[in-house]
Amino acid sequence: MSDVSQRQIRRLAFQVLYQLDARSGQDPDAVLASTMNQDEDSADRVDFTPADRKKAFELASQSYANRDKADAFMLEIAPGWPAHRQAAVDRAILRLAHFEMTSGRTHPKIAVNEAIELAKLFSTDKSPAFINGLLDKLLKTVLTQTPDGTASGEGPRSEPQEELPGTGTRARGGEQPGTVEAA
Repeated sequence: MSDVSQRQIRRLAFQVLYQLDARSGQDPDAVLASTMNQDEDSADRVDFTPADRKKAFELASQSYANRDKADAFMLEIAPGWPAHRQAAVDRAILRLAHFEMTSGRTHPKIAVNEAIELAKLFSTDKSPAFINGLLDKLLKTVLTQTPDGTASGEGPRSEPQEELPGTGTRARGGEQPGTVEAA
């Protein structure tokens, strides 16, 4: 079993999504191969297993495949900032978070928090506030769609859920989306 956290997988997925976008979705095999070539001297080096890399690549690929939905939502709430005007890093973060929030894959509040953390690490000083503002509107939309805070009632989740920041609770894997238990 891997010791890699969901946060680390999400970070890799963001990096893959950034590359997919830069390549206009072309040559996904080269993008996947690039995840194998890590800087051995990097202080934040993570030993991803092939299963971890596959999970990150699938998350990025699904986010890229759903980019039109993410871009349309962001354009609706921020018409002055269409996808082509957004910084590529911010665009990748927003697309990833949008997919996680609307697919029911991740609790929406976790997806917002993680997106802000990615922006703090990889983007400009103003990006976390920009991303938070847009995703807060998406969060309100998602939370009104279902009472349990998921985008759809698509049934049980196949993966254990992460702890909800600052709550001491976590969503349970194998339960209905949004179900929480004491940590």
